[in-house]
Amino acid sequence: MAYNDNQQGGFQRQMFQGNWKCSKCGGEITELPFEPSPERMDQLMCRNCFREKRQSFGGPRSFGR
Repeated sequence: MAYNDNQQGGFQRQMFQGNWKCSKCGGEITELPFEPSPERMDQLMCRNCFREKRQSFGGPRSFGR
């Protein structure tokens, strides 16, 4: 991860550009926060599907609701 030199501190996550398909909805994925492994291409999910999956498993955003 690359560190950000701005006044607020923090870091900027490296994003990987490509042309992939979501394994759940078939939607187009053009940017990922990781370089996908060729063996796991059938497990890639778009942001919306990933968010739905995370929330269905009681992810951090559903905590305390």
